[in-house]
Amino acid sequence: MIKAGIESMNTYCGSAVLDVFTLAKHRNLNTTRFSNLLMEQKTVPMPYEDPISNAVNAAKPILDKLTDKEKNDIDLLITCTESGIDFGKSMSTYIQHHLELNRNCRLFEIKNACYSGTAGFQMAINFVLSQAAPGKKALVIATDIMRMNAVGTLDVNFVEPSSGSGAVAMLISEKPDIFQIDKGANGYYGYEVMDTCRPIPDEEVGDSDLSLLSYLDCCENSYKEYEKRVQGADYVSTFQYLVFHTPFGGMVKGAHRTNMRKFKKAKPEGIEQDFQLRVEPSLAYCKRVGNIMGASTHLSLISAIDNGSFETPKRLGIFSYGSGCCSEFYSGVVTQQGQEKLKQFQIAKHLAARLLLNMEEYESTFETNSKLKFGTKNFEVDLDQYTTAFNHVKGKNRLVFTGIQDFHRKYKWV
Repeated sequence: MIKAGIESMNTYCGSAVLDVFTLAKHRNLNTTRFSNLLMEQKTVPMPYEDPISNAVNAAKPILDKLTDKEKNDIDLLITCTESGIDFGKSMSTYIQHHLELNRNCRLFEIKNACYSGTAGFQMAINFVLSQAAPGKKALVIATDIMRMNAVGTLDVNFVEPSSGSGAVAMLISEKPDIFQIDKGANGYYGYEVMDTCRPIPDEEVGDSDLSLLSYLDCCENSYKEYEKRVQGADYVSTFQYLVFHTPFGGMVKGAHRTNMRKFKKAKPEGIEQDFQLRVEPSLAYCKRVGNIMGASTHLSLISAIDNGSFETPKRLGIFSYGSGCCSEFYSGVVTQQGQEKLKQFQIAKHLAARLLLNMEEYESTFETNSKLKFGTKNFEVDLDQYTTAFNHVKGKNRLVFTGIQDFHRKYKWV
């Protein structure tokens, strides 16, 4: 029987962060409420970082561990994002170029709000399972960014602290060393709802309360569909860990509480114990990055694998949600060997090494952000403007965004 899943996996979450409680105090927001939201830091995208550079920096350490033959076996490159840089040209073309992938590689991009990462992942899984190209691999990169300048009709008090920036890269193949998918174990649920959207490229608009309700509705009903399709599935006993799309931890905690009440009629004490045991490991990294939209679900998966206990193989249940809306609940198995392979990428070390900005440094990025709107024809990044932050990437063989010339984006390795 053909197996499929994640052979290798890595993330890149920028070079600078902001403490969320510092932001809350500066904005005169309710800090008690922020404790309940389970947020600690948010990645702040610097002018030299964009969705393409983040994607390449997430994927390159994976490719560096491959032989030339293994790298040439990558037959499919999918980018998953709601932060596209062009209405026609796919970001995957830039990414293929800077990763020096084989030109005999299918390149395309998926846009489907925060569900895009799962859409690309499942497409790659089915590419492998179909055996249309036996032995070939797929590289899936979910990459998203939100530069703070305009958030439309959304409550800025809600969006600003939770918005993040980053990318997750996954190598999908017949060698599911890190995560082996449960073939056919999927529950889908979706419908039209105007919760949040981007009617113009640089503004997010919508209704935060409606978005929460839609998330909860989809979380319940996608699992119910999974249960119909997977004989004997049980919300507690089947999954040793649970992974959720994580705009912020408090939203996940609310969804878990709702499901435990509905599916298991659990009491508050039991719900809290279950949350700490099965959900908390998946939140550790998301608390330090913020919402990275299409990549959030798989950043949660990385966190669960890195911070969980896998002396014996364990099954993870995964919920993915994208506004508008579409959702999916699926599952797979992780082993101790898979955890050890993921830990080679030292993701916790990467997150800890980022520069902690003060409010003045953070707000100074707004002016540059306002010049980097969708459709910018010419722009030059001043790499000397934020030297302290830039020193966190300099000398580490990172790709940085240097500007735009006649709409063509420019990059260099530093």
